[in-house]
Amino acid sequence: MQLTIDHTQGSVREGQTLRELVVEMGLDDSLLSKRPLAAKIGGEVFTLNYAPVRDGQLRTAISSAGGQVGLLRYADPAGKDAYVRTVQFVIFLAIWRLWPEARAKMTCMLGPGIYIEVQKAESFSLERLKAEIASIVAEDIPLLRQRVATEDAIAYYEDRGCRGKAELLKRRQEPWFDEYVYGEFRDHYYGEMAPSTGYVSVWDIRPAEGGFLFLCPDDLEPDRVGQYQHMPHFLSVFTEGKRWCELMECQTVSDLNRLVEDGEIRTLIRVNEALHEKRYAQVADMVCQRGAKVVMLAGPSSSGKTTSGNRLATQLRVHGRKPILLSLDDYYIDRSLMRPGPDGKMDYEHIDTIDTALFREHMAALIRGEEIELPTFVFHTGRREWKGHKLRMKSDSVIIVEGLHALNPVLRPAEVDDDLIFKLYITPLLPLDLDDHNRIPSSYLRLLRRTVRDYETRGASVQHTMSMWDSVRRGEKLWIYPFQEDADVIFNSSTLYELAVLKKHIYPLLRSIGPGDEWYEEVLGIVKILDLVLEADVDDEIPPTSLVREFIGGNAFYR
Repeated sequence: MQLTIDHTQGSVREGQTLRELVVEMGLDDSLLSKRPLAAKIGGEVFTLNYAPVRDGQLRTAISSAGGQVGLLRYADPAGKDAYVRTVQFVIFLAIWRLWPEARAKMTCMLGPGIYIEVQKAESFSLERLKAEIASIVAEDIPLLRQRVATEDAIAYYEDRGCRGKAELLKRRQEPWFDEYVYGEFRDHYYGEMAPSTGYVSVWDIRPAEGGFLFLCPDDLEPDRVGQYQHMPHFLSVFTEGKRWCELMECQTVSDLNRLVEDGEIRTLIRVNEALHEKRYAQVADMVCQRGAKVVMLAGPSSSGKTTSGNRLATQLRVHGRKPILLSLDDYYIDRSLMRPGPDGKMDYEHIDTIDTALFREHMAALIRGEEIELPTFVFHTGRREWKGHKLRMKSDSVIIVEGLHALNPVLRPAEVDDDLIFKLYITPLLPLDLDDHNRIPSSYLRLLRRTVRDYETRGASVQHTMSMWDSVRRGEKLWIYPFQEDADVIFNSSTLYELAVLKKHIYPLLRSIGPGDEWYEEVLGIVKILDLVLEADVDDEIPPTSLVREFIGGNAFYR
């Protein structure tokens, strides 16, 4: 039977896997950058261990896609996800082999690194672990799912002390559960993996406090290991988020579900909002103690920059300051002057879309006490206009400049003392885990926030939001993330309760998107996690100044 794989015709036999066919057709490669890791069929991601023909017929997914198969490599987000899940399996299998009584936990991503905490591992040795991982990779163990009874899986994970995983399984309606099994080792990850452990070809390990850092390939050059730069600010804020989890007794999705069932989520909301308000007050204290005249407030998409700017302004007023809110968006150059990138597409995330020279000139003039005329960028015309909006700072003024590029040093006037400029980075570092081996990426929370906001407040479809997301993420990696550690303060804008709240606003819409849709796989990734979260109808408890209100509506600062 004929298939078309990456525009190449091939003939597939009964029982033959996509991996075998890819090798036979000469589409495999020893270089990770070129090697297929998974496949996309009709909008859905499949393992390369998938056999397209069963009982003499093309299987449903292949048939519905007209025999078209796309190969996913590390440069594709779904391909990278498959690689990282494979890495997780290899790491936890290696630790289980060497220290069966240990508790290993995937804590967070730090640049190209996965930070793994290890507890109860007697005589833990990074050298032994590295050798064991290399051995597992060399074994090239096939990664095949095995269907087991849900009750058996619950008993297994409870016996191993994996409480979070067991509690989530208890909420499953299906009597079966799919696991990855090798010998007596069993685990589960929320998505496809590479076909075998041998695909983990680019990696390294380095020590870290309380565990280790597993370095994955570089995003732009996957054939080399990504270079890790120490991120003390980032790690400190994430650690603070973990302390908040302990304080609020909400460390996993299972804990959140329990709070929803018990009605205690309302208390969780109040405490979480109080912690945020306390943190904004602390930032205002720091700004005033330094005598800063300008706050440069940056953060990735859907991090809550606008609400944060307004809440910080409120706290500065408590100190007797007169805050002035400015947006970097008004310093966009005319769209007609923007030039497409090497791929022929417009990159609206590029720093060159900002009139950096004019911004520097204005900031320097304001700090000198001079008057300036502010520009206004009109998005529906794509042009900058001058409407006579004049501005001069007073002795008690503090300007808050909000924008994606606000931490980029090219925006800082050379003649202005650095102490007069306070750098604030806003990002939602969600410390809530699914279980010890599966965390919820912060990018997932931001995508969910943006999807809800675009639909609820702008009438945009899920597909529209999804179509822009990859471009947004690429821009962040180039123009935002490199400067986050330069911030004086990194503010964690996540809330532990919001998954349960956001589900109410978007879940039915997500479920309406079927396998034939171009963005089905991306939507399915959101749905898989939301399926594990109990919905909470508690919008009335969320204050109008909350960061969450920026996305679900009812935000006091938008009225």
